[in-house]
Amino acid sequence: MQTIVECVPNFSEGRNLEKVEAIVRALLDGPDVYLLDQETDADHNRCVITLAGTKESIGEAALRGIGKAGELIDLNGHRGAHPRIGATDVVPFVPIAGVTLEDCVRIAEWVAEQAWQRYRIPTYLYEAAARRPERRNLENIRRGQFEGLREEVRTHPERRPDFGGPELHPTAGATVVGARKFLIAYNINLNTPDVALAKSIAKKIRASSGGFPCVKAMGVELPARRQAQVSMNLTDFETTPIATVFDAVTREAAAAGATVTDSEIVGLVPRRALEDAAVHYLKIANFRPEMILENRLARVLEQAGKPAQRGYSAALAGFLDAVASPAPTPGGGSAAALAGALGAALGEMVCQLTLRKQSLAAHHAAVIQSHQRLTSLRQRLQKNIDRDAASYEAVVMAMRRPKATEAEQAVRAAAIEAASREAALVPLETAELASQVTREMEALRGITLPQAASDLSTGLALSQAAREGALENVRVNLPAIHNPEWRREIEARMEALNQSSGEAADWA
Repeated sequence: MQTIVECVPNFSEGRNLEKVEAIVRALLDGPDVYLLDQETDADHNRCVITLAGTKESIGEAALRGIGKAGELIDLNGHRGAHPRIGATDVVPFVPIAGVTLEDCVRIAEWVAEQAWQRYRIPTYLYEAAARRPERRNLENIRRGQFEGLREEVRTHPERRPDFGGPELHPTAGATVVGARKFLIAYNINLNTPDVALAKSIAKKIRASSGGFPCVKAMGVELPARRQAQVSMNLTDFETTPIATVFDAVTREAAAAGATVTDSEIVGLVPRRALEDAAVHYLKIANFRPEMILENRLARVLEQAGKPAQRGYSAALAGFLDAVASPAPTPGGGSAAALAGALGAALGEMVCQLTLRKQSLAAHHAAVIQSHQRLTSLRQRLQKNIDRDAASYEAVVMAMRRPKATEAEQAVRAAAIEAASREAALVPLETAELASQVTREMEALRGITLPQAASDLSTGLALSQAAREGALENVRVNLPAIHNPEWRREIEARMEALNQSSGEAADWA
């Protein structure tokens, strides 16, 4: 493609995977548009889709997604941790190659107008496309969310959309469209459900409160994980790098007696951003991007007119070396999560092979549903690879706390207890997810491509190994936990898994 524009639409649906897949199909139902990434989050009840397309094709693709989301999502019944004003909440366009930010502004303006003309969904323009200074910041437009904005547009002219209105769409709300530089959606999870702490940290670090420039942050609750999260958008990672905000959140959490369990990137991230983080922590004085082997190799092969090749074993080598090292992390819990993710991935492959066979068309509807569930399970298990290592490291940090006085001993004991709970919860979640993978794989027996039976069996064996390994990592953390009610709850969840595994054992 001569021109490349990235589009990262955010939709207010993260729990019904059938709706998410329908929206993705609509986005891709046209020429010169490619799916780069797909993230769903049940706590946020939101999905983030990353597309790439030509300057001529990407706007029409976004409109297809806006229209489909308007059909499927009713904000009147939507609940989630992430603020939103629309079924399609925000649609940014980002220049990648052969286009300028001004080109993306023109695309955003056209999409915003067409969304109103075609679907009667009012639209706002933000960031570089904003027509009012106060609308450059997305949070100003989102103030009050769908419910509050729905009332304000009727009586406050300054709150009315740039296109359409004055009233919002009764079910799809409004959509914010804009153009911006590359943004990194970055979340840091704490070892506590105290959302007030996450909100306090977010206020200290975000630009609007006098914190770091180019940082937008909020504190949210993750009920399914029993955690609080500092959720951020880094709008210019060269001005404020990932490492800077990670260090700041870690310091603020420690000051309140909490720890960071892990962090996560939603969507895609430039390699440069991760290189900068590595240089920051390793304090490499003479670093240059050309020192990265893959960067140098890609440049050499590009100059030679050959595409760079990457083997699968090379991609795994770093993780396997880390497991094999004397360091305690990544360890058994991370390996269990990887096994479960591999099992789910094999199930996804079998589903996709089956969907290509018209002779199995009678089973396609069930296979599509299984594929969607396995995709979500794989994504969650993949995140647990790093979450497990981080949770153990938090235990080690808690044990290193000072203990010279009784007060210090009490603080240390509480920190060990909290960190040990998290270190038990993560592998327990891995075991539960792996059990769900097992059930999905069992359900596929007899309705999928017979030639892929060995792949199905391998996936099943991996998911069962993941469950067993993860449960062992739960058990090893229980002795450090002294709250009897909490232990009984965990043991009950483990017993439920043991019972379900007995039912699964006959499948072979």
